[in-house]
Amino acid sequence: MVKYQYILYLLLSIIFPVSLQAQTALKGKITDSKDQPIIHATILLEGTTIGTSTDNDGLFTLSKLPNKGNLIVRAVGYQTQKQPFQINNKEESIHIKLNEDNLNLNEVVVSATRYGLDRREAPVVVNVLSPKLFNATQSVAMFETLSYQPGVRVENNCQNCGFSQVRLNGLEGAYSQILINSRSVFSALNSVYGLDQIPTSMIDRIEVVRSGGSALFGANAIAGTINIITKDPVENDWQIKSTNSLIDGKAWDNTVDFNTSFVENDLMNGVTFYGMHRERQPWDANNDGFSEITKLKNTTFGAKAFLKTSEYNKLTVDFSVLNEFRRGGDRINLAPHFTDITEQVQTNSFIGGITYDQYSRDWKQKFSIYASAQKSTRDSYYGGLAGQTTPQDSVIAANSYGDTDDFAMVAGGQYTYNFEKDVFTAGLEYSGNRTKDQIPSYRRSIDQKNHSIGAYAQYEWKVIDQLKALIGARYDHSFIDGKYSLLDNHRVSDQNFGTLSPRFTILYDITSELQFRGGYARGFRAPQAFNEDMHVTSAGGQQVFVLMGENLKTEYSNAYTGSFNYTRNFGSTQTSLLVEGFYTDLQNPFTTVRTSEEENIILEEMRNGSRSSVYGSNFELSVAPSSALSIQAGGTIQRSKYSEEQLIFEGEDPEDNVLTKKYVRTPDVYGYLNINAKPTKQFAVDLTGVYTGKMLVPHYQPSGIMKIKDTRDFMELNLRLGYTFAVKKDLNMELFGGIQNMFNAFQKDFDSGALRDNDYVYGPTKPRTFTFGVRIGHFH
Repeated sequence: MVKYQYILYLLLSIIFPVSLQAQTALKGKITDSKDQPIIHATILLEGTTIGTSTDNDGLFTLSKLPNKGNLIVRAVGYQTQKQPFQINNKEESIHIKLNEDNLNLNEVVVSATRYGLDRREAPVVVNVLSPKLFNATQSVAMFETLSYQPGVRVENNCQNCGFSQVRLNGLEGAYSQILINSRSVFSALNSVYGLDQIPTSMIDRIEVVRSGGSALFGANAIAGTINIITKDPVENDWQIKSTNSLIDGKAWDNTVDFNTSFVENDLMNGVTFYGMHRERQPWDANNDGFSEITKLKNTTFGAKAFLKTSEYNKLTVDFSVLNEFRRGGDRINLAPHFTDITEQVQTNSFIGGITYDQYSRDWKQKFSIYASAQKSTRDSYYGGLAGQTTPQDSVIAANSYGDTDDFAMVAGGQYTYNFEKDVFTAGLEYSGNRTKDQIPSYRRSIDQKNHSIGAYAQYEWKVIDQLKALIGARYDHSFIDGKYSLLDNHRVSDQNFGTLSPRFTILYDITSELQFRGGYARGFRAPQAFNEDMHVTSAGGQQVFVLMGENLKTEYSNAYTGSFNYTRNFGSTQTSLLVEGFYTDLQNPFTTVRTSEEENIILEEMRNGSRSSVYGSNFELSVAPSSALSIQAGGTIQRSKYSEEQLIFEGEDPEDNVLTKKYVRTPDVYGYLNINAKPTKQFAVDLTGVYTGKMLVPHYQPSGIMKIKDTRDFMELNLRLGYTFAVKKDLNMELFGGIQNMFNAFQKDFDSGALRDNDYVYGPTKPRTFTFGVRIGHFH
């Protein structure tokens, strides 16, 4: 009998050699460079779905392994490592040390492909802004930190109200798709002041993809996408922070924010809460009685929770509520209609979403269904007496109050299948937006309904081990129904059309240290009111409104990118160099032309302009000798041009017309610097800065004509010092202080008085500002 068993074993070992050799086990321990155990590290057998994670002691066990192979080891905050192994006996032990990822090059991102993957494996370049940067830049709102990456610039567009927008690769705000938790519910109305309304205390990270995101996220992603990922409950922690700023030594800006999380020990459910209250005094730069920085009051509260009934599914719910009051102009304490100029806005917003994820038992398939919505109301005042006291002026001023209702939603489903090496993703999505805005005294109204049904599919194909290709496309059928009125001018946008947006990118690992990425994407913008059109400004004592043009055509884009990314460790020093080229061709671009004056109102009309292109290079150098020091610097050199001279001001006399071949408000050179140092474990020093190059800025004159100003360049530098005390176990306190824009690189030639051009703003968004505060809680 024994003889027959031996013969059977011998035959099986010949026929099924791999399966018999696989009856082995590998035990191991994962630690950091200081031999401290790393918990929840994931260990995966390369090319398979066999894997596990470490326990609280950093230990793991993998069974049914072949005699030799490679392990892929990942952990949050550490560099991904490929570890070869060989098992000579039935059981072997291994000790793996991971190096810290001080440059966050191995973070998991979702904006590149709509599913999570390592940044280094993403077929497009994804930049990530984290809480470490929020602290270093002393940022309390999202817009204060966006400029710290190549190709991105944040600007202030209004003295009175602080309307800000972000430009990706030189293209204005309406070309970028802002997402909240990967959902496009951040509407055109939200974009007017939204960058200043979202507190950093609610953000886990911000992912930015430059150029050509339309194939995945729909319309208005020509310049790219900015994906705001709110905090997830991942561990039991809490913190409260108070930040106090003194603007130019004169105006206070006080913020209190908090966040706290609770997670069950079995990791099957958890919840996080976050909130902020901010009060800022108005600030006058030139002592003319009119503010350059608005009075602001903001209260925000939100939560995010998840529930898992098994390891194969997850239900996530999130919501945020926001209440903000802002006011700029003169005589802030008077009723708006008794002032010369006032822009006052009271905004209430609710943003929420729900997502259900279901995995198959072999983890190869994932199905998600989701729905998100945003509801905002806005009470506004745009007007004033403009230094006049006639009865007619008083009537117009008293009736310059307006109101806005805005609702946006998105719902859909997504399916992902992981093959051994390739990944297939497909989805169906519905999005809608309804905006109603009216100011009776100017007979101004916007009644706009947008609906879109989109379907997308993409295939991530690993052609060979070194080459990965991503082929995808999205089809959107859009319905635009808009009615726009201003004085006696009436416009209608009634369109129904389909758009196919293909996308193709490749990632080629030239060596283990040098990567090439290249790609093409097509995008579009439908004729509709954008964020600039929802904003009202003033010039020469008159209100400025944007009116939709007639017979507008859809704007299309073709975007091309190519980049080289070199990453290497020199001993314990981690380095990364990115050099990226981009070219975007725009057909039928929407341009705004200042055309005429009617009934003391300045009219701007949205028109299709001449073909234009934006092209240039982004670069970023990052060096981290250790966790005690990291240095990052990046910048952009670009050109933004129309194919022929573009009319931006139409005067009564043709000699007063203003034409330009270059984009306005777009510098050819801009960049940033970020140095983080920890001389001791408790003491931190952060030096950050933003460079803004020379640019062309329109300047509306009191005489009623426009001139183009060639501005100077600016370099603003910020310094932050922080010291952390260990109060007791799991309770720390940090005292911090610093100076923003320490050398006061700031615009010096603001217009003055009631007849000023409020849009004549450029350069840094605040003067020299002193900050100090305290943070207390369970944090590292």
